[in-house]
Amino acid sequence: MNYSEITIKVGLNDDKVPSDIKWKATDSEVNQLTDAKAFGLNIWDPVASQSLNLTLWTEDMQTHEMHSFFFQSLLQQVENYSKATGNPFAKEAMFNFVQDLSKKTSDWENTK
Repeated sequence: MNYSEITIKVGLNDDKVPSDIKWKATDSEVNQLTDAKAFGLNIWDPVASQSLNLTLWTEDMQTHEMHSFFFQSLLQQVENYSKATGNPFAKEAMFNFVQDLSKKTSDWENTK
């Protein structure tokens, strides 16, 4: 069996808030640490039958970047769930929810 390793390095400021995020994967064509402003990781624990989640973002990530990151992540989760389960009803409902929430968030941002 072959394994790939993903490395994520998080630089913290004096208050232990992420100020720098870098990552790389051993099977990537890019073999050096690459800058990132945020990442999310979901892991299924088969023993406890629960999802574990870690999401970090740097202190300089702008609100509009967080909106894009969040909604693109949700849409990717919709696709992943649909592929894994073949559930067409959930795919449509979740996609509609993400689109509606994105529109409402955009409208809210425009009123600030």
